[in-house]
Amino acid sequence: MDFNVKKLASDAGVFFSRAMQFTEEKLGQAEKTELDAHFENLLARADCTKNWTEKILRQTEVLLQPNPSARVEEFLYEKLDRKVPSRVTNGELLAQYMTEAANDFGPGTPYGKTLIKVGETQRRLGAAERDFIHSASINFLTPLRNFLEGDWRTISKERRILQNRRLDLDACKARLKKAKAAEAKAALWSDEVEKAEHELRLTQTEFDRQAEVTRLLLEGISSTHVNHLRCLHEFVESQTNYYAQCYQYMLDLQKQLGRFSGTFVGNAESTSPPPAATSPPAVAAATLPAVPTIPVVPTIVGVPNTVAESVLNPNEVKPPASGTRKARVLYDYEAADSTELALLADEMITVYSLPGMDPDWLIGERGNQKGKVPVTYLELLS
Repeated sequence: MDFNVKKLASDAGVFFSRAMQFTEEKLGQAEKTELDAHFENLLARADCTKNWTEKILRQTEVLLQPNPSARVEEFLYEKLDRKVPSRVTNGELLAQYMTEAANDFGPGTPYGKTLIKVGETQRRLGAAERDFIHSASINFLTPLRNFLEGDWRTISKERRILQNRRLDLDACKARLKKAKAAEAKAALWSDEVEKAEHELRLTQTEFDRQAEVTRLLLEGISSTHVNHLRCLHEFVESQTNYYAQCYQYMLDLQKQLGRFSGTFVGNAESTSPPPAATSPPAVAAATLPAVPTIPVVPTIVGVPNTVAESVLNPNEVKPPASGTRKARVLYDYEAADSTELALLADEMITVYSLPGMDPDWLIGERGNQKGKVPVTYLELLS
């Protein structure tokens, strides 16, 4: 019991001494031990790293999950060390609504059929988004969070200890200075001077040891930058793959919709004639330069634009003497009609082009089967 009381009294005395030293430093009434310029630079670099890491982490979380309520929910699950429940992405929810609407409107109608196609693509986009969020969370957010909750906490703890050691050191310097001043007035050697010098040597040793520990931790920030740089590359790669998938899905959807017969870009003809244009004043018309008229050809999606495509029957064409190539199929592809060749991922086919063909298509052959295939589904081999 007595030991605990003495320890509490000692701790209270140390705390009071540090508080006094800190207050006097702030008021300019006490000297302060300054760290060297290299150490100060390490401290500034560490603070800068911590501040920007927090901002990048928060904004990346907003990017991956724009819904603040969902972010709070995920944060609580993390703190409770429980698995975050799977959440439907916006794309998947839109796909569900489109599919249900198509069933109500009639899946065989042009609108219903299109809703099904678009809904399927939205579902694939939602799944790709889910994979991207998962990858970015593991490869980018987790390392940033580990730094802030692990390494930075350790650095902060050692910096606080170093601050206390410095306050103790400066308090000992102040006591020694006072003891020497009292000794000079009394003109005799005082035990207080010897005691103060002994305490100063001990606190100086503790300060130097703590300064070295803190310095090593601060220099480790360079390794943190290297690790975060690698994670940043992985984040960019995940984002690149995600956007590439989205582009491919939308490109495929656009081509599928383009092959739907009877699907128009706009109304082919209007039910009422356009209003007559008001003639400009004669003076204004005289000053306007002549504008060449360009014939506008209405475009109907799904109608071939080249003669070669409109008359092409793949079963009747023959491969050129040279110019055939091998190609590996990247994705499954369902043929829209008898002129196209269905594809399976990872299979090898022979491909070639014909004069006048759409550059986005090639003729593909697999044994006795032949048909048009989309270039974007292929990896052309040399």
